[in-house]
Amino acid sequence: MGRKGGRQHLKRKPAPAFWPIHRKEAVWTVKPNPGRHPIERSIPLALVLREILGFARTLGEVKTILSQGNVIVDGKTEREELFPVGLMDVISTAEGERFYRVLPSEKGLTLHSIPKDEAGFKLCRVEDKTILNGGNVQLNLHDGRNITIEVKDVSKPEEDVFNTFETLKLSLPNQEILGHFKLVEGAPALIVGGKNIGKHGKIVAIESRPVTKRKNALVTIEDARGSRSQTTIEYVFVIGDTKPHVSFREMT
Repeated sequence: MGRKGGRQHLKRKPAPAFWPIHRKEAVWTVKPNPGRHPIERSIPLALVLREILGFARTLGEVKTILSQGNVIVDGKTEREELFPVGLMDVISTAEGERFYRVLPSEKGLTLHSIPKDEAGFKLCRVEDKTILNGGNVQLNLHDGRNITIEVKDVSKPEEDVFNTFETLKLSLPNQEILGHFKLVEGAPALIVGGKNIGKHGKIVAIESRPVTKRKNALVTIEDARGSRSQTTIEYVFVIGDTKPHVSFREMT
């Protein structure tokens, strides 16, 4: 009888290029569990603690740290070393001394040190919308979360003000909506994919392409130095209304 399901192991060579691992010192590496982020846009928590933050030297030490409840992801204690950490996830220590947010970089994903007041919220992009029985609206977010918007009058769903590719600011871990950022000209945005990944600035133009899907419409972003980058809506992540709600400090 043949094997069912996906492989439980991952060789280092085909692992995502942005993972901070040596490709030739060993054959195998850890593979993240299936979850809210796909493997090509996530990092196993074990690699975050061992290779990026340097909290451990071996996988055994990583397991010990996690078993003691010393690591918090998005406001909840995480004990699984294969947990997939991805875009906008907030990682902190149980002592409340260090806080990090996962943001895109030129190579893929990296951790940025953030102040404590930023660790209490997370930005999530609306990827899709679903109308539930009864007329309520379910927002499907980029990290696998689903937020239900209750509608009082189905014939006039005034509460449904959200569109795909817009951003919600959620409290952690309660998931209360603190803000709603629209994809419009003048809004600060971050490029999360393509050749310009990691660049951020203000949206200065959104080209309308009625004959193509909305996700393929071109967006022009201008950074603080006046340099412009162009990408598609699919790779644009709005991070505020008039100013960014996340910082971009490098790790210290």
